[in-house]
Amino acid sequence: MTDEKFLRLLESCALPESDFRHADHIRAAYLYLQQVDFACALARMSSTIRNYGKHLGKSDLYHETITVAYMALIQQRICERGNGGDWTAFARDNPELFQRGLLRRFYPQAQLESAIARKTFILPHSLPTASAPCARF
Repeated sequence: MTDEKFLRLLESCALPESDFRHADHIRAAYLYLQQVDFACALARMSSTIRNYGKHLGKSDLYHETITVAYMALIQQRICERGNGGDWTAFARDNPELFQRGLLRRFYPQAQLESAIARKTFILPHSLPTASAPCARF
């Protein structure tokens, strides 16, 4: 499926739930970050996930800290390594983004599972270091 069609289906809530797993969240974030600056991409991602969840009758699944943290990690990878030229290359070059428990490197499990982390972004216990400056971040 093309990137444009993927986002169109996701934003219109026509994407089947089975087609929006973790890797698909990463893909949407990557695509938004290619279109606009970080703040606008984050706003679009947050809105899209919330609307999609509401459409599925699962409004309570949205998690602010996880969303912001992954958006920041994806943006950091883009700044450090480049955007890969397209989604397929970026995904291939950044396999750590797809590892289960990635955020546990920065957050204790209890902190991520807290009600406040679900509602608002909480700073991580351990911040990753950036090795390259990025004007879009």
